[in-house]
Amino acid sequence: MAKRNGANRGKVILVAGGAGFVGSHLCSALLDAGNRVICLDSYLTGSPANVAELQRNPYFTMVEQDVCDGIASDEPLDEIYNLACPASPPSYQADPIHTMMTSVTGTGNLLRLAARHGARFLQASTSEIYGDPQQHPQQEEYWGHVNCTGPRACYDEGKRAAEALCFDSLRAGSVDAKVARIFNTYGPHMRPNDGRIVSNFIVQALNNEPLTVYGSGEQTRSFCYVSDLVEGLIRLMNRNPNPGVPVNLGNPGEFTVIELAELVLSKVRTASTIVHAPLPPDDPQRRRPDISRAKSLLGWEPKVPLQEGLTHTISWFQRMLPEQRPVRRRGRPTRQPEMSALSQDL
Repeated sequence: MAKRNGANRGKVILVAGGAGFVGSHLCSALLDAGNRVICLDSYLTGSPANVAELQRNPYFTMVEQDVCDGIASDEPLDEIYNLACPASPPSYQADPIHTMMTSVTGTGNLLRLAARHGARFLQASTSEIYGDPQQHPQQEEYWGHVNCTGPRACYDEGKRAAEALCFDSLRAGSVDAKVARIFNTYGPHMRPNDGRIVSNFIVQALNNEPLTVYGSGEQTRSFCYVSDLVEGLIRLMNRNPNPGVPVNLGNPGEFTVIELAELVLSKVRTASTIVHAPLPPDDPQRRRPDISRAKSLLGWEPKVPLQEGLTHTISWFQRMLPEQRPVRRRGRPTRQPEMSALSQDL
């Protein structure tokens, strides 16, 4: 891993998946706080455009590499954030085996790197480990209701395995590991074709296409603006007095899919209407985080309401939409994936 000459300040922090949607915002916030940041990304779903501005900063280093490959660093590391994994259905289902290995092999590689350097470690897990939950809202003690053989299992089960690796490493005393269970997140730097419900609706509205609602539209989700999530991740890395437990990070405000579609339509001048399509297998019916633990351990709760966050996100898509690109399969020709249902979080 290359070293950036003359960049000596603050902590040295590695962000795996740092060119992705959430990762790029995290890199920016860490730089603003006076740290050196090494961004590790394969660009499988991340984008060079997300970090183009950051690369002008002398304290930012970009390394194009897959976390499944061996990772080495020629300088000490203080912290490692692992956000490396496709997080939307078209992305993680495009190569499900690689998705699973990213969570298992990739997380293992990064944990070993953290152990060598004595670095603190934060794993970006997901609300998808709760599956189609039978508890509402979802507390961290809930073990989930997941189809371990279905088409979403590569993501859901991979993240569950990554959590187990982190907590086993913590119990073994090799790594100070923390786990964030991230709920649906939105904001600038989302890919227009990534299958997340917010980007689906915004892109369809801006293109005067029908907004596709899967199922009845009575399914619920909670939407956290990306700046709130990034603040929660940084607090979890630095302030958590009980690292042996996972922490939900998300916005507890709950909206039906129809409500979200109507809100997007109210904010975009569009001829779009709402159409319905069949619900994909294993799609959760209700999703809302219980964030009591984040409040008590981190003093964290989201601040940006959905209406405000959507305004910022729509404005970004209006400026950037023509410059976006389709998802690139690992080792396969690029193709434009079909729109999917409601997920995901990262």
